[in-house]
Amino acid sequence: MSELTLEAAQIMLSAGLAHARANKMNPLGLVIIDARGALKASAMEDGTSLMRWKVAFGKAYGGVAWGVGTRKLGVMAAERPQFMAAASHLSEAGLIPVAGGVLIRDAHGHLLGAFGVSGDTSDNDELVASAGIAAAGLVADGG
Repeated sequence: MSELTLEAAQIMLSAGLAHARANKMNPLGLVIIDARGALKASAMEDGTSLMRWKVAFGKAYGGVAWGVGTRKLGVMAAERPQFMAAASHLSEAGLIPVAGGVLIRDAHGHLLGAFGVSGDTSDNDELVASAGIAAAGLVADGG
């Protein structure tokens, strides 16, 4: 199984930020974690609110912890709100069940980590992460 490199994470951050600026999105918080849930890289744009990094981390961590992109976690939360509320309570690092936490996979489908983005609409957050992942030559799995 391959591992998520710092070089790939830095490419993802740069490409994600470039996509956000080209599309005039709100200031973003971006967090990339590896498959263990450990922080690999992050960036907080000027003008982000204090909680953006926590939300971005919670999106990435929740995706890795459940093995699905956070768009799917949102569907699960709508279908089983009590269960998802309990699961959120148990998650020490957060669990944000809305789009914007995108799994990072290699060409063989192996989980390498996740890219969490927060600051614009959830759909736009997901687009930023997906653009960054694609730029690194990896596969985005938003759920």
